[in-house]
Amino acid sequence: MTSPPPISADALGEKELAILRLLAGGHTVKSIAADLGRSEAAINERLREARRKTGVGSSRELARLLAEQKIWDRKIDLSPPADPAEAPSVPRKQGFEWTKGRIAMAFLLPAAALGLALAAGTATLPEAAETAEAAAAAAPLAGKWSLDVARLPENERPVAVTITFTPQADGRMHTLVWITNRDGGSIKAESTAATDGVPVPVGGSFAEIDSVALRQPDADTLVMTLAKGGERFSTRVYTVAKDGRTMTETIVWANGEMPEPKAVVFNRVS
Repeated sequence: MTSPPPISADALGEKELAILRLLAGGHTVKSIAADLGRSEAAINERLREARRKTGVGSSRELARLLAEQKIWDRKIDLSPPADPAEAPSVPRKQGFEWTKGRIAMAFLLPAAALGLALAAGTATLPEAAETAEAAAAAAPLAGKWSLDVARLPENERPVAVTITFTPQADGRMHTLVWITNRDGGSIKAESTAATDGVPVPVGGSFAEIDSVALRQPDADTLVMTLAKGGERFSTRVYTVAKDGRTMTETIVWANGEMPEPKAVVFNRVS
């Protein structure tokens, strides 16, 4: 029995290779769309195009063949610029692009303006409050959030879970998670990552994970991919409500399954 001829990666574009790499790693179309900030329709269209170019009838078979040929040893950009035809899975606010530069400016400009006003002796309390409100509106994820454990089944709920998101001046996001278990023990996970999908180490005592990758398709949405030893553990999507008081967390496990309840609620603490 003759082995199939090798697949030429030269026939495939960077975006197609990036999607096939994730598919080979066990991702589903849904989790790939969440990771890359694309719609599921856009991901499926890229896979169809890859199958057309290579003549392989199955996307997973194509991903497997490429993996066997160690195509992934070459450097592939997992965060290509979005095509106009590829609408992100979470709608963007019209006229607003949440880039690293704008994250930094959202915090640096209000702080600088307030500092100048104080130096001149002209800042009033209402003006300071308006500045704080403007900063909060530009970064709705920022702050400390507490899990509403009362909404979970009694036999599964921890004592407490808090997540604190702190945007950095360089555009990265610092994340601190504390979990207090019913036996009195606590788990900590801490990281600082850019929202470009590149994994960074996670510090603390969360044994199930050792890296995290972030994407931010919109100012009020954060996609977090957790992994252990390079294998995806879960993808979590955090979305802040319009009033800024609550945040939902939707979890998709590595096998594509979603737990019950499918989304949990966090309340803003600060």
